[in-house]
Amino acid sequence: MSHDRIAVVDFGGQYAHLIATKVRRLGVLAEIRQPEDPIEAFLPYKGIIISGSPSLSSHGEDQDYNKAIYDLDVPILGLCFGHQEIAKHYGGEVIHGGREWGPADLHIPEEHPLFRGLGPVEQVWMSHYDSVVSVGPGFRELGYTLTGGKPHRFAAIGSDSLRRYGFQFHAEVDDTVHGTEMLRNFVLEICGCRPSWSMERYLEEAVERIRQQVGNESVFLLVSGGVDSTVAAVLLGRALGPGRLHLLHIDNGLMRKNESAQVLARFRELGLGEHLHFVDAGATFLKALEGVVEPEEKRRIIGDTFVEVFQATAEELGIAHHLLGQGTIYPDTIETGGTRRADVIKTHHNRVPIIEEMIRQGKVVEPLAELYKVEVRELGERLGIPQDLLWRHPFPGPGLGVRLLCNRGEPDCTGFEESEPALARLAGELGLQALLLPIRSVGVKADLRAYEHPVLLTGEAPWEELLRAATLITKEVPGVNRCIWNLTGHHPARATPLAAYVTPERLDLLREADAIVTEVLRTHGLYDEIWQCPTVLVPLALGPEGGELVVVRPITSERAMTARPYPMPKAALEEIRRRVLALPGVGGVALDITSKPPATIEWE
Repeated sequence: MSHDRIAVVDFGGQYAHLIATKVRRLGVLAEIRQPEDPIEAFLPYKGIIISGSPSLSSHGEDQDYNKAIYDLDVPILGLCFGHQEIAKHYGGEVIHGGREWGPADLHIPEEHPLFRGLGPVEQVWMSHYDSVVSVGPGFRELGYTLTGGKPHRFAAIGSDSLRRYGFQFHAEVDDTVHGTEMLRNFVLEICGCRPSWSMERYLEEAVERIRQQVGNESVFLLVSGGVDSTVAAVLLGRALGPGRLHLLHIDNGLMRKNESAQVLARFRELGLGEHLHFVDAGATFLKALEGVVEPEEKRRIIGDTFVEVFQATAEELGIAHHLLGQGTIYPDTIETGGTRRADVIKTHHNRVPIIEEMIRQGKVVEPLAELYKVEVRELGERLGIPQDLLWRHPFPGPGLGVRLLCNRGEPDCTGFEESEPALARLAGELGLQALLLPIRSVGVKADLRAYEHPVLLTGEAPWEELLRAATLITKEVPGVNRCIWNLTGHHPARATPLAAYVTPERLDLLREADAIVTEVLRTHGLYDEIWQCPTVLVPLALGPEGGELVVVRPITSERAMTARPYPMPKAALEEIRRRVLALPGVGGVALDITSKPPATIEWE
């Protein structure tokens, strides 16, 4: 069947494939194109969407792309960097400034087909350093934003005669509340595409792609028991038959409480127990991680060790010639800098150099690599996987290894001389006490990795005011990408880093804290409302009595590319605070109230 198609030009932004996913969910086939593709590659499309980028349009970065696309007689929509490039190409001006992170109110002063069916003010999602400050002939302002009472002009621009449009915000992310409607208006109305694409069609083609790639060989799939590896296992089983699929579950010593036993039981229930293998490699992983502190180094070691254990097990079983299967999904790839222009936010265990080399050799099968979590779950439903498996909270491949922060007992106060005065001024205006923490966590700002400091906030305030404070602080205070709200009551005068590494004792403590949080979410009826809730052990003492800091991060999301903090009820928070503080070795409890961006969901 022939489908109308939209081209998504991928400039390496964190959300490029999300644009394609959102368009496909409108029933229109979207395909990723590279900016340097020849103009002939763009001729079959009825419209073009230009993605965001980690590059700065204001500085003339990443200008070696095929600008002949602007000569095509099809509508073009630019998002973030794409918006700035369209403005520049047609005579507008882009400056380095006016940065915005997170939610903003888009004011739409007059009706336009792009915003048909929407209100005069819409919540949108921002993540940018550059801004459009003027537009060229034939263009007009279609919308502006207000953040903290400050206007930002030209947040939406357009030329109906040229059929060229730009959004400074990210319409493709779920946090732009009616972003799907904006994309629908562009794709179906302005481009005139007919919806004819479906997940059923994707499933049929995925099965055929697997059969073509694997041929007469078999697949050895690493299964964590999470949603992604479970769906990958069932899909591969359907494509190849259970006799040609071997499953390996590795207990890396970084699993949650009783996790491995539950995983093995569920795969047997799914009818995939014929070639189900288990290896307890906890001692191997912990030895490899001994004394390691840096997040990227921990991720690399975990990924490399997974492959080493997999290869050794394959040799023992006599199936070393099998292809390696992985439940990789698209956020794993894009956050690891898996496209030419994407910045490395954090290296996922299934994207370490050994795996990348195996991919180049054609030895890896990844049937979900272009999907996001919401699409994986939809595919799992069509495969008949039980709902309780599909809607488990996501758990990272490196396990608790990325939730167990490590430190040599040395404070990291880089940039404090600039950040602390700005933080003190802003916290005073917000009516909160604030402490810049002498450690770092991973974040993402304007599609770039931001390894920066968290801020501890203390004080009572309504939920929306706390979120507003986190947004303003991460925007206005340099070197800050995350805010946490102190649940222990007193505001500490300082935070002291503790010498702490990956050890069985710390892992056991984190497991107990994580189990408490999960139990509270279930007993309070919150588990299914929350998309994910990492529990993080941070080696910081907030007072003279010592003890580590436990941070709880409940969020809502669909695709993990953006996330919003979940408003936990006071009763649930109080129970978590009381029970976690009672654990030996815990000295403080805090709630992470930061959106993604600027903070990633996991701390490492």
